[in-house]
Amino acid sequence: MLDIESVRETLSKHFDLAPSLEKAEATKDIYETTDRVVSSADWAIFAPYVIEINRLKKERNAVILAHNYMTPEIYHGVADFVGDSLQLAIKATEVENDVIVQCGVHFMAETSKILNPSKKVLIPDLKAGCSLAESITAEGVAEMRAKYPGAPVVSYVNTTAEVKAASDICCTSANALQIVEAMEGDTVIMTPDQFLAQNVAALSTKNIVWWAGSCIVHELYTAEDIRAYREFEPDTMVIAHPECTPSVVAEADFTGSTSGIVDWIHKNKPAKAMLVTECSMAANIADELPEVEFAKPCNMCPFMKKITLEKILWSLYNMEHEVVVDPEVAAKARLAVERMIDLSKSLVK
Repeated sequence: MLDIESVRETLSKHFDLAPSLEKAEATKDIYETTDRVVSSADWAIFAPYVIEINRLKKERNAVILAHNYMTPEIYHGVADFVGDSLQLAIKATEVENDVIVQCGVHFMAETSKILNPSKKVLIPDLKAGCSLAESITAEGVAEMRAKYPGAPVVSYVNTTAEVKAASDICCTSANALQIVEAMEGDTVIMTPDQFLAQNVAALSTKNIVWWAGSCIVHELYTAEDIRAYREFEPDTMVIAHPECTPSVVAEADFTGSTSGIVDWIHKNKPAKAMLVTECSMAANIADELPEVEFAKPCNMCPFMKKITLEKILWSLYNMEHEVVVDPEVAAKARLAVERMIDLSKSLVK
């Protein structure tokens, strides 16, 4: 368990991390990418960490992969590559650095390790879990196979290495429909997100059966909430993630993966938009789109928010919280992830 007080005491002995207007000024080029959502006072707090993290990355030959749900000071301040689960999985196969620091949740770090068995993969907080990943086990996959003999298993990347190893192929919300449609047979098992499966089923020619897991962020949104907001702000475009319930998706103007949402907003530039997904999504693209007013409410992922600049600095300084995956499990899981990546690449050609 991470002793944050001990971490702070140790870091303070080796780095000058006091709020600094001088360091804020020295990093103003970075700050300009996020000044719409981060105050100048907060940036004076963040800047010393940003400077030291970016310096340590070079010393350690490390690269930071950050999910779109990271906070702006991480997303813009220290990340080398940002994206959704599929984009980060692909990038993990391309990096040449010795060390990967995964700023996301644990299954993402496992995926990077699965794809890079010879590299050191760190996660700044081992408690950065995922409600979806924790909702199913390899035994659960076996249970579904027994119930639907011969049906291929498509598992969301939001799963543990053991579940990936027990599956035929992985998917993300960006490619779930295409992956399912490419499977042989009439029936396809999807795990563990029941709402992603139901939303895919509404568009698919396959008979899709699913495991009853869900995301603690996206399951909180309701169709009633969306309708109530439309009454208050009728000109707001509602963009939903497919981990939301089908009733929420039915109320949305557009539904897409994390990367799909970002692309849609950039292309359409609505005057007002409400992203029905994790809070940091809108914050991270706000400065890129000054013509778009991003509406609230939003729901925050408590697991993603366990990753902070302070913990990233500690992880790089102490090379702590290495993610290890059993080689036999990793080999099987790698097949499922690589099948997804290969199929995704072939679908866009």
